[in-house]
Amino acid sequence: MTNHNPHTTALPIHAPDQKTKRWAALGVLMLPVLLVSIDNTVLAFAVPAIAKALSPSSAEQLWIVDAYPLVLSALLVPMGAIGDRIGRRKLLLIGSTGFAAISALAAFAPSALMLVVARALLGIFGAMLMPATLSIIRNIFVDATERRIAIAVWASGFSAGAALGPIVGGFLLEHFDWGSVFLLAVPILIPLLILAPIMVPESKDPNPSPVDPLSILLIMTGMTGITFGLTHTSETGFDAVAISTILAGLCFIVLFVLRQLNREKNDIQPMLDVRLFRNTVFTGAITANLISMTVDVGFIYFASQHLQLVSGLPPMYAGMLLIPGTLATIIAGLVIARVAVHFHPAQVVSFGLALNAAAFAVLAFLGAHSDVVIILIFIVLGTGIGIAQTISNDLMLSSVPPRKAGAASAISETSYETGAVLGAVIIGGMLTAVYRANVVVPAGLDETLADNAHETLGGAVTVASHVGGEQANQLLSSAFAAFDSGVVLSSAFSAVLMGVMAVISYLMIRKAPREMKPAEH
Repeated sequence: MTNHNPHTTALPIHAPDQKTKRWAALGVLMLPVLLVSIDNTVLAFAVPAIAKALSPSSAEQLWIVDAYPLVLSALLVPMGAIGDRIGRRKLLLIGSTGFAAISALAAFAPSALMLVVARALLGIFGAMLMPATLSIIRNIFVDATERRIAIAVWASGFSAGAALGPIVGGFLLEHFDWGSVFLLAVPILIPLLILAPIMVPESKDPNPSPVDPLSILLIMTGMTGITFGLTHTSETGFDAVAISTILAGLCFIVLFVLRQLNREKNDIQPMLDVRLFRNTVFTGAITANLISMTVDVGFIYFASQHLQLVSGLPPMYAGMLLIPGTLATIIAGLVIARVAVHFHPAQVVSFGLALNAAAFAVLAFLGAHSDVVIILIFIVLGTGIGIAQTISNDLMLSSVPPRKAGAASAISETSYETGAVLGAVIIGGMLTAVYRANVVVPAGLDETLADNAHETLGGAVTVASHVGGEQANQLLSSAFAAFDSGVVLSSAFSAVLMGVMAVISYLMIRKAPREMKPAEH
C-alpha cells in the first residue's frame, strides 16, 4: 500500500531512494528506546548511593523507585491518542526535550522529595516516547518483511538496553556521583532532537478523536490505582490498601471502557477504540506480550539474586553473565523476521512461547544450582522471547489501521509495563513466600537479626556476614536451599503459564492471514 495522505505517512514504500531513509529513521528512533530500557534497570543500582546522599525516609525511598512507573503506566494510553492527534514525531520531540531537561534536574536534586517529583515528571515525558517510536515505525515500514525486521530491531534495543543497564550503572557509580545515572539521558537525547526533525517523517491520524478530559482522567486514575496496588503488594503483600486500590482502579477502567462505547454509540469518536479488543489477533498478540513480560521479569528477579547473593558476584559482572541471553533475544528476533514468511504467525508465536515453557520446565527440574544453568536457561528464554515478541508486535500493529497506530502502540506498551509489575508481584511474591516457609534460622540469633534473615535472601546474606562462624554457615546453607525451592516452584508455575499461553495464542491468532498486511479500516 502507498498512502498518499501526507499526514499519515511521509515515506513512499517502493521508492528505492527512500529505503535508506527508512532505516536511517529507525536508527534515530532507537535512541529513546535504548535510553528507556537502560533507565528501567540502572536506577536499582543507584538506590544505595541515593539513600546515603539524600537520607530519604523508607516511604520516600519507595517513591523514588515507584513514581516513574506509576505515572508512566497511567499516561501511556492518553499519550498514544495525543500522538495520533498532534503528530507522533512532534510528541516524540516534546517528550525527548522534557525527559532530557528533567533528567538533568534529577541528577542535582537537593532532597529526596525533589527527586520523587523529578521521577514523576520523567514518567510524564517517558510516556510520550515509547508509543511514538513504535507507531512511527508502523507508518514508515509498510512492507511486511521490512516491518518485521524493523520491529525486531526495535525490540532488540529494549533487550540491549536492559542488559547494558547493570553494566553502565555499575561503571557510572564506580567512577561518578549517583546523579550520573540520570545525566546519561542528555547525551543520548540531544542527537535525537537534532536528527529526528531531519530524518524521521511526521505521521498523524487525519481524523483524530476530540480531546476528552474525562476519558483521560478515568484511564489515568484506573491505571494509577492498579499499578500502585500491584506495586504495594510486592512490598507489603495483599493488604487492605492493595486490594482497595486495585479494585478501585479496575472500576475506573470499566467506566473508561463504558464511556468509549457510549461515545461511539452516539457517533462521537472515542479517545480509544476499545473495539480493537474484539479482534482476536490483536488481543492474542497483546496477551502473549503481557504474559511473556511477566515471566521474563520474574526470571530476571531470581536470576539476579542468585548471581549476586548466592554466587557473590558484583552487579556489573552479574549483568555481564546475562548478556548471552540478551544476544539470543536479538539474534532470534532478527532471524525470525526473515524466515517467518514461511510459517503461519500463530505457529511462530506459539513455538516461541512453548520454547519458554520448556526452558522453565528444565529449570524447575534442575533447580538453580549453578551459574551455568542460569545462563543456559536464559539463552533459551531469550530465543523464545525474541521469536514470539517480534511476531506478536508485528501482528498487533498490522491488525490496526496506520492512523490508529499510536493508540495500539500505547496499549502494547501498557501491557509491557503491567507485565513487568505482575512479574515482580506474582513470581517475586511466590519466591519470597516459599523462601520464608523453608528457611531455618539458627538458634541463638538476636531477634532483629533473625527477622531480617527470615525476611529475604539478601537479609540472610547480610546477617551471615555479621555473625560469622558456624551460625553463618548454617544460615547460608538453609537460606540458599530455601531460595532454590522458591526458584523451582516459581519456574514450574511459569512453565505451566507459558504452556497454556502457547495454546491460547495459537487459537486466538490462527485466524490471522499467513502474510499480515496493514489494516485499512
